[in-house]
Amino acid sequence: MAVLKLADQPALIQAIFSGDPEEIRMLIYKSEDINVLDAEKRTPLHAAAFLGDAEITELLILSGARVNAKDNMWFTPLHRAVASRSQDAVQVLIRHSADVNARDKNWQTPLHVAAANNALRCAEVIIPLLTSVNVSDRGGRTALHHAALNGHTEMVNLLLAKGANINAFDKKDGRALHWAAFMGHLDVVSVLVSHGAEVSCKDKRGYTPLHAAASSGQIAVVKHLLSLSVEIDEPNAFGNTALHLACFNGQDAVVSELIDYGANVSQPNNKGFTPLHFAAASTHGALCLEFLVNNGADINIQSRDGKSPLHMTAVHGRFTRSQTLIQNGGEINSVDKDGNTPLHVAARYGHELLINTLITSGADCARRGVHGMFPLHLAALNAHSDCCRKLLSSGFQIDTPDSLGRTCLHAAAAGGNVDCVQLLLKSGGEHNRTDKCGRTPLHYAAASRHYHCLETLVVCGTDINATDQWGRSALHYAAASDLDRRRRVALEPDSEGVQAEKEKEAAQCLEFLLQSGAAAALKDKQGYSPVHYAAAFGHRHCLELLLDTHDGRQEEADCGNAQSPLHLAAYHGHAQALQVLLRGGREVDERDQAGRTPLALAALRGHADCVHTLLSQGASPLSTDQLYGRTPVHLAVMNGHTTCVRLLLDEPDGAEVLDVADPQGRTPLMLAVVGGHVDAVSLLLEREANVNTADKKGLMALHLALLCAQDECVQCLLEQDACLLQGDSQGRTPIHLAAAQGHASWLSELLTIACSESSSVPPLKDGSGYTPLHWACFYGQDGCVEVLLEQRGCRCIDGNPFTPLHCAVVNGHESCAALLLDAMGSDITGCRDAKGRTPLHAAAFAGQTECIQLLLSHDAPVDPADDHGRTPLMTAAAKGRVGALEALLDAGAGLSLIDRDGNTPLHVACSNGTEDGVLMILQRLSDATLINATNAAMQTPLHMAAQRGLKKAVQELLSRGASTQTVDEDGLTPALACAPSRQVADCLAHSGSHDAFLLPLQLRGPLPRLPAEAPPQASC
Repeated sequence: MAVLKLADQPALIQAIFSGDPEEIRMLIYKSEDINVLDAEKRTPLHAAAFLGDAEITELLILSGARVNAKDNMWFTPLHRAVASRSQDAVQVLIRHSADVNARDKNWQTPLHVAAANNALRCAEVIIPLLTSVNVSDRGGRTALHHAALNGHTEMVNLLLAKGANINAFDKKDGRALHWAAFMGHLDVVSVLVSHGAEVSCKDKRGYTPLHAAASSGQIAVVKHLLSLSVEIDEPNAFGNTALHLACFNGQDAVVSELIDYGANVSQPNNKGFTPLHFAAASTHGALCLEFLVNNGADINIQSRDGKSPLHMTAVHGRFTRSQTLIQNGGEINSVDKDGNTPLHVAARYGHELLINTLITSGADCARRGVHGMFPLHLAALNAHSDCCRKLLSSGFQIDTPDSLGRTCLHAAAAGGNVDCVQLLLKSGGEHNRTDKCGRTPLHYAAASRHYHCLETLVVCGTDINATDQWGRSALHYAAASDLDRRRRVALEPDSEGVQAEKEKEAAQCLEFLLQSGAAAALKDKQGYSPVHYAAAFGHRHCLELLLDTHDGRQEEADCGNAQSPLHLAAYHGHAQALQVLLRGGREVDERDQAGRTPLALAALRGHADCVHTLLSQGASPLSTDQLYGRTPVHLAVMNGHTTCVRLLLDEPDGAEVLDVADPQGRTPLMLAVVGGHVDAVSLLLEREANVNTADKKGLMALHLALLCAQDECVQCLLEQDACLLQGDSQGRTPIHLAAAQGHASWLSELLTIACSESSSVPPLKDGSGYTPLHWACFYGQDGCVEVLLEQRGCRCIDGNPFTPLHCAVVNGHESCAALLLDAMGSDITGCRDAKGRTPLHAAAFAGQTECIQLLLSHDAPVDPADDHGRTPLMTAAAKGRVGALEALLDAGAGLSLIDRDGNTPLHVACSNGTEDGVLMILQRLSDATLINATNAAMQTPLHMAAQRGLKKAVQELLSRGASTQTVDEDGLTPALACAPSRQVADCLAHSGSHDAFLLPLQLRGPLPRLPAEAPPQASC
């Protein structure tokens, strides 16, 4: 309850706090508001309950006070009375129907409050009125959690006696035992354990009660839990044992106890850190570290990233602990996964005393670490001049480079500490030394905007115009110093003041370089000068300085690079840089190699301020690039930059560019629709863009919106009366595309609009005669099929003779086919396409067994012949569709029918099908004469199977009496027909037809008479 001045309160509140019932009665008699609220919505009854005054509480209730009134925190008077542990007030409130289940904003009931405040008598009054004592608050905690947390042993006993769940867990899976152990309430822990609490229970992070007690240093609870034989080295979800947590929090007494009980002093966690690592790093872990070392902890054990305990002391500057580790055998030059020794780490974090200890103990100052850097590199890079001085005193060769060729002076220049730079120069550092990219320390200082380092290096004679391997000088780097780098890394925008200070630093460095003789017109190997870099990075002050020089002006006048400073500033969105560049009368619509103007680049990237600046300087919105022939409006709408589009259309020439088409015929409206940029679409339509313009493929904006599933764009276009019946180059209307894409709701709306313009559905056929129903069925769009069939004009077979039913079954869309059959009747199963094929042919062709069964169930003819005389069975056999063959054969499809070439289904299967198909037909074949039936070419199924090399089929045919002597119209037996397959040839040979292989060819007519004496046989 907030503390308020009593004198400022209403008279009724003052009387309540004075405990004067007579005064209260008088005030009530004078019509004092009995339910008056204070600033926190508390009533006088809340105050009486808070004081625990039962007489005044009852007086107020009898005078009309609301017994269940809630304040700002949703506390009722009962919550207040329980918090004050006033049994009498609680009984009065309950007698007058106070809600014992009322919840405050934390979902705590009066029982939760009683448990937390040890209001034992109040709890005894409340509990009999409750259905359960295990109700949880917003955090999932029950009354038992609160009692355990606050160490109220008697309350815990009461709750357990009344049925409290001893192992109930909160939202983080914490049990009452966890809370009691963490707070060190040994009596509560003992009671909970004696009543069956699970001593090894874990919360969501894997913490056991031992973890909880150890982390908070509750030594008595730790001893008690250990006496219960809990698993002392049980890891939590992070792999940390109780010993890890005790070391991390500097709980030395707990550490000693755990070690005495046999805890593993070298057990690693999930990242490979042992308790010794934690003790080495923690703020208060010095004594813990000594206990671990004295009890055999592995001094040099390394984590997964290679860090030893000595590395951890180096990170955090634990000087005394580093000495302890070294004295006990700590490896002074152990390296982590980056190659850094403890000395590298200490130098990185600037711990001078620790560096001194490590060097004194024999640390190698010349050991290479990350990127081949030495400890001196890291100290210099992080501006620790005292550490640099200490490392230099060890005799280190100052100009030794790292793996990238950078010396310590490069690092110091990048770090920006002038003391480090001066120290290294005085110690003999070579100021013109280049790294592997050809950069001197001056390049690094310029890039990092370190004016004093820059000044120091120039004064000592560093070549100011030295260039790196890309031809960039220090002036290039100063002009390009990335002011936003730190902001992007930290993802936190700088304040305007900080940003202005950085720009000031960059300009100061650049001005100094110019005054010291840096060449402003010097270009890198790509032809870019410092002016280009300043423009690209938006450094207005740097640009002004560069353009004020004679060399800078000359560069402006003679810039042959494809990307001018103006283009770079526009592309990167630097409006102020554009203003500076345009002061000199530069051509605002100059073009790059792709023919793009600065306005085009600014619009492409959505830099509205740059677009505004360029337009105010006379840039033309009508210009088109050379690559795609697009205007700035095209480029802006492609990426949904509505503000830029508005600026461009507001220009006097805006109306002319509204419907300009690119070489593909695409207008800005089309590109906005394709990208789904609704705001841009709305703006263009607001400016009366033509919704019915078509591109080179005949596609309008509405076509594109439906193809790209841009629902909001479709709505916008329909509101502008976009044409529904205009076809593209293939004759497809938006209605066709809606049906094909499965946009059932839009299809319905489109049809409604189309029908409203005429008495019936207009004829809708594309260039191939396909209707929307064809397209919906072909792509299996059930919802669209339903919508179309609801239209009277669509319930007929119209258009291309390859009907919607053909389209549905050929792609296996059984549900669409069923809708068609239900709507149009079974007669449509007999429809034929231009080649005389029925839907059953189509289903058989694609092997769509379910569709075949559906058609047959609707009395589709099983053996209709197409224009070539082929039945559905032959079609299935030709494609090797075994499932389709089985379905058709089960339906009684004829095996003796022949096509125009005299082929039976067995011929077709042997000629074009699969071996499984042939075997299935043979299995169902009852007419043995069909085995040797010949087609128009005098071929038997055996000829065809042999020619295809179908070994199993040949074997089965032979076993059923297929003749090996039958010759076709070319005089070939099956044996000769199978020449490409040796396996089949062998099979035929073993069937007894050896003579077929002895004759070089079959002769027509009688054989010539042999002489009386046969000549000797020729050798093979």
